[in-house]
Amino acid sequence: MNTLKPLLKSLLIPSMLFMGACAGQKEVVESPKQPLPPSGGAVSVSLGDVFFDFDKSDLRGDARDQLQTNYHWLTDNPSRKITIEGHCDERGTNEYNLALGERRATTARDYIVNLGAAAARINTVSFGEERPFASGHTEDAWSQNRRDHFVAE
Repeated sequence: MNTLKPLLKSLLIPSMLFMGACAGQKEVVESPKQPLPPSGGAVSVSLGDVFFDFDKSDLRGDARDQLQTNYHWLTDNPSRKITIEGHCDERGTNEYNLALGERRATTARDYIVNLGAAAARINTVSFGEERPFASGHTEDAWSQNRRDHFVAE
């Protein structure tokens, strides 16, 4: 019985966490997806936003994919420049969110430059929490506001 107790403990705790996660009533929120291009013919590449986790400026996998698409837009439009606008949700002070928005925009710029884009073609600006995309005080709204928005010039 003494050897069985550690085994039961090691199985009981993870199973309870799993059951709690499965029984939760929270809805899973996904980042907005870019529409798929029409099949056949040339693929039209457009600039798209990248999204961040709460209080983070590191790139998620979906953000890297979108940044590669944005890089291809730059290569397809050699005379154009872009501005990367860093945005945050409403949590945190104005000063903190301005700095976080700048870190997010700089991270995206650095990634695109490392892919081969000219740094002179990419400007960054932070709006912090001042220009939310989604209104509301929910995780769904906040997740849409934690983003880098790309503007073609």
